Amino acid sequence: MRKAPVVVLGQRTSIMSEKPKEGLNRRDFMIASVATVCASAVLGPTGPANAQDTAASSGDAESGASRGTIYTGDVIDGKKVVSMLDVNDLEPGQKHLLYFQGVKMPTGQHWYVSVTVARGAKPGKRGLLVSGVHGDEMSSMHTVQTVMNRLDPAQMSGTVMAVTDVSSPAMESIQRRWPNQGRGIDLIDMNREWPGNQNGATAPSRHAGLLFNRLLRPNTDFAIDFHTGTTGFEVTAFNIGGMDVPEVKAMVELYPVGQIFDNHVYPGVLHNAFMDVGIPSFTPEIGAARVLDLEMISLFVEGTMNVLKHHGIVSGPMGRTGKDVSVFVGNSAFPILATAGGLVEHLVKLNDKVEAGQKVAVQRNSFGEVVAEYTSGVAGEITGQRSDAMSEPGNPLVFILFNKPTLAGVETYPE
Repeated sequence: MRKAPVVVLGQRTSIMSEKPKEGLNRRDFMIASVATVCASAVLGPTGPANAQDTAASSGDAESGASRGTIYTGDVIDGKKVVSMLDVNDLEPGQKHLLYFQGVKMPTGQHWYVSVTVARGAKPGKRGLLVSGVHGDEMSSMHTVQTVMNRLDPAQMSGTVMAVTDVSSPAMESIQRRWPNQGRGIDLIDMNREWPGNQNGATAPSRHAGLLFNRLLRPNTDFAIDFHTGTTGFEVTAFNIGGMDVPEVKAMVELYPVGQIFDNHVYPGVLHNAFMDVGIPSFTPEIGAARVLDLEMISLFVEGTMNVLKHHGIVSGPMGRTGKDVSVFVGNSAFPILATAGGLVEHLVKLNDKVEAGQKVAVQRNSFGEVVAEYTSGVAGEITGQRSDAMSEPGNPLVFILFNKPTLAGVETYPE
């Protein structure tokens, strides 16, 4: 499979990124300096302090090859701990519950990641289901858990591996970003760190590198990275993926959901790290953060089971797909950002069709006076709305999925 390009879009904004920094401030300089030192350390002797990070050689990282499962000897709640996994080492026809040893905390203990492997009785493709890259996305975790609970390894051909809590420190406080302890607390978005760097300047970068090189990439032929909207902002049921890649197009169309965001979005997200090494991957988005949307979850469970049937891992008739629902496909998302502070009243709902110039929201101050009115600049469908009732200037209020005739420049979507 060809390496997927990173789509370059316009000055508008793709859901959820942070504005590029202008210039290089003191903090950036310090990070760059540390990164340079770390990069130099890779070329020098390897001591005990960084033995964990360098155990997977650069050759392994480039090829995605596993050197076999490494058990640390630790057992947590009856589950063995591994620092490297090769699913071929696991007994066929069974489910295996493991912990993966991630990066260390400031206390010297490790962050552990929960791993479930359903290894089929017969050989076949290897699928990967990921959730918890952001710590406030509960519906994505429940979706993966539900799919795994439906699998019977004795009846499967191939393997499905689930990793449900990638960013454990963020999940501890049910927040989006990893609270990195480098210079006070930095909140780092794990979904801007992939494929990571095992000798990087931050713990999240190293954690991503460990997972990608020693757990995720060596054990998958296709990958699905499940997400939701972020705290304070909810989204519809939709999939993000590059429809110009046939293997990705075939999978995203197997979900009975109403929208597809046909876009590679930006570098640093997990599904693009897989695409860059030739592994088909995409991202489902499942409603609001911090809640379990069981109705929406059922749609993504059905679609994911369809994907596993498509790859021959499980048998049985297909469920509903995109052919059974009305699907709107757009290649860009138009952001409407707050220009004032105050209460936000939405005039449209998720999935509603809107026209250019249509009023979609108003904002009132503490006296109830209207201080801002917001209109759509494009014709399309509502794909995301601010769920917090108040907003300060600059917050995204609405995203509208639409089709941009000519894609040019880089699209960065505020969160």
